[in-house]
Amino acid sequence: MNQSGGNQFTSWGDTWRIYTQSKVIGMVFLGFSAGLPYLLVFSTLTAWLTEEGVGRSAIGLFAWVGITYSIKVIWAPIVDRMRIPLLNDKLGQRRSWILLGQVMVLIGLLVISVTGVADLLLLALLSLVIAFGSSTQDIAIDAYRIEAIEERFQGAMSASYILGYRVALLVAGAGALYIATYANWSISYLVMALLMGVGIATVFLVREPISERKKLLEDSDNQFQDQQFGFMNAVINPFREFFVRNGKFALLLLLFIGVYRLSDIAMGIMANPFYLDMGYSKLEIANVTKVFGFFMTILGASVGGLMVIRLGVYRCLLIGAVSVAVTNVFFAYLSLLPGPNISWLAVIVSLDNLSGGFAATAFVAFLSGLTSKAYTATQYALFSSLMTLPGKFISGFSGFVVDAYDYHTFFLVAAGLGMPAILLAWMYIKNQHYLVERRLDDQAKGSRSDISQ
Repeated sequence: MNQSGGNQFTSWGDTWRIYTQSKVIGMVFLGFSAGLPYLLVFSTLTAWLTEEGVGRSAIGLFAWVGITYSIKVIWAPIVDRMRIPLLNDKLGQRRSWILLGQVMVLIGLLVISVTGVADLLLLALLSLVIAFGSSTQDIAIDAYRIEAIEERFQGAMSASYILGYRVALLVAGAGALYIATYANWSISYLVMALLMGVGIATVFLVREPISERKKLLEDSDNQFQDQQFGFMNAVINPFREFFVRNGKFALLLLLFIGVYRLSDIAMGIMANPFYLDMGYSKLEIANVTKVFGFFMTILGASVGGLMVIRLGVYRCLLIGAVSVAVTNVFFAYLSLLPGPNISWLAVIVSLDNLSGGFAATAFVAFLSGLTSKAYTATQYALFSSLMTLPGKFISGFSGFVVDAYDYHTFFLVAAGLGMPAILLAWMYIKNQHYLVERRLDDQAKGSRSDISQ
């Protein structure tokens, strides 16, 4: 991937026509399917739990359900290599795994809509089922997205995916709150379960990607001389290929991936409890933070896509890291107000979603450029797992911080968690030429060393 950006089209009309391709359109609906379950085991669920009088510490612990998304790299090699009997013959490897994950999510949401949240242990188990199915779906969709179209169109695929994902977050956030307000939470979760049918229908409408992956796998397996040992091919080689290709630079890349979203994820679990404790109604939360916030996120993502082309991905990563951390300081200010203030909420939510959309677009471009098509599912799962695992783990303690101190302290701590990402992004910019040269040098040395073994 060209990290510095560049325009390969003769006109803006040629550029925009990529969004009319069926593969790109299909990614909108697959993105919707990927995004829908996330809030339903995260912030939307915490709103339901808050209304039921569940303690903040217990609510904070539900953030650890999200760790499932962060350890999906463990079973990503299975998704990458194993074929599901019967389904694989009908749909192909990528689509069959997507469908399996979607069905698990559908069943989990249906059961929650019936049982409610009174039994926290059962709710935790069902949330794990949903998160496991959702993260499995994510693995297969990410692989599909990268394999379905040539690399120069990955920006369009990512943009379509983010659009669908954000629409799903709007539905699972504001939509679920609207339904819970005018009906009840059980009906809300039933409707969300039925909406998983959008993704299921899409699986049967899109085509299985046909790419050069088979040849790349054979070449990579031959390079490492492990073609007779399935475990090595499926589990070890994807990680070894990444380290060989990036050399000593690989560890720095993984560190950066691990800390980039710390500030953003750490505060997410307490957002809805914070709004409710401040006195905002469910309708106000839905209108301002979900509906209005959705359009701000799309605007931020659109600006981010253009700025990646103009400034390069590393500068955009720095801008995103700084802005996300600063918006947590604004939330700390909001917590000091004597009561609910819709105007200030709208301003701060706007800044938060603009920065979040900008940072997400830059980061997806960054991660896509690191992935080898020989091991698409496994490597991208590694990156996305590292991206969320530290933040998910830390966010599990968020309720304890709020209970022991207050929301003001919590948001300042969340802002401080953004400093490592800011410093690393700044270091990349200041030493970009040196790091790229060192990376290429290590890559060449590593390749010669492995081939000679």
